[in-house]
Amino acid sequence: MVWKNQSFGLRLRFALHGIGHALRTEHSVQFQAGAFVAALVALALLRPRPVWWALTLLASALVVAAELLNTALEELADHLNPQEHPRIRLVKDCAAGAVLVAVLGALGVALAFAAQLLRP
Repeated sequence: MVWKNQSFGLRLRFALHGIGHALRTEHSVQFQAGAFVAALVALALLRPRPVWWALTLLASALVVAAELLNTALEELADHLNPQEHPRIRLVKDCAAGAVLVAVLGALGVALAFAAQLLRP
């Protein structure tokens, strides 16, 4: 099958398949998806201004996207070179670092949101 220039519906199906695979097989993706749902519940209960919805959704999407890219990179690296190799380890570490940066950014949004809730 030619993978390029497929219809939008087929490309959407590919993307959903990848998300589904990551959710079924990767504990970190499962955790981040759970954190995303918890954030949505908190927003629904607290009913903040729309800007906080936007910031939370953006930060959460960034974290999940970073996790998906990390998973894709790890899968590809393991397929191409199943043995331990220092360069492959470095690539995986950098991808994990990208996830960490995204998570720290999301935590920053959460802390800012909590701080504004506590303001008199």
